[in-house]
Amino acid sequence: MSRANYAEALRRLLGHEGGYANHPSDPGGPTKFGITLADYRKYVKPNATAADMRAIRIEEAEAIYRKHYWNALRCDDLPAGVDYAVFDYGVNSGIARAARVLRRALGLSAGAVDEEALAAARAADAGGLVTAICEERIAFLKRLKTWPVFGAGWSRRVAEVRAAALAMARLRGAEVAAPATQARAAPAQSPQKPVVRRPVGWIARVAAAVAALMVAAQALDGARAVALALIFAAAAAAAVVGWRYWRRRRHEEI
Repeated sequence: MSRANYAEALRRLLGHEGGYANHPSDPGGPTKFGITLADYRKYVKPNATAADMRAIRIEEAEAIYRKHYWNALRCDDLPAGVDYAVFDYGVNSGIARAARVLRRALGLSAGAVDEEALAAARAADAGGLVTAICEERIAFLKRLKTWPVFGAGWSRRVAEVRAAALAMARLRGAEVAAPATQARAAPAQSPQKPVVRRPVGWIARVAAAVAALMVAAQALDGARAVALALIFAAAAAAAVVGWRYWRRRRHEEI
């Protein structure tokens, strides 16, 4: 879904439409923010005048676009990129034509943007659908008698809409693909058990020290008793130190 695209689509639309205009070759007559006099009379004020058109506030135009164009074309439910292409086409050439062109690009019969069209749009390639809509749009505009007057501006607008809509479609595609890629890449991890080191090394060291002292004691004839006492004292001290060191290391690792 592309509900979040409305703000960006509207910003781009208003950039193309501009402020108040009343071009003699424009059949829409007085226009402001892309809202024609006929549409303003239809949606807001039945007896509106050119002066009323000049007074339209941007917030009023935004509300009209949201309700009578974006919502009417079900753009919240269209794929990203397709929503913008259909919305801009609807504003420029009417929502009935935009809906008809979308359905034609999907291989459907004429009608509104209904559940059938939404399902087909979601199953289609968004980039290809954007391209088809914009190509039909420029072909239609070239057939209008006002093409010599407005053709350059229309060509630029459709090209910019197409580029932006394709970028939206690609961005959405990347966002959808990223979680799946990350899920495949993440290796399964099993819980790690704490490693407990046994004091085997210290026991061996103490035993070796005791053996060495006993050998040294046997070489001391006159002071064998003293040597034996020293042996046991050293062995006991080494054992205590070794045991305390092992306990401290085990506590840190757990």
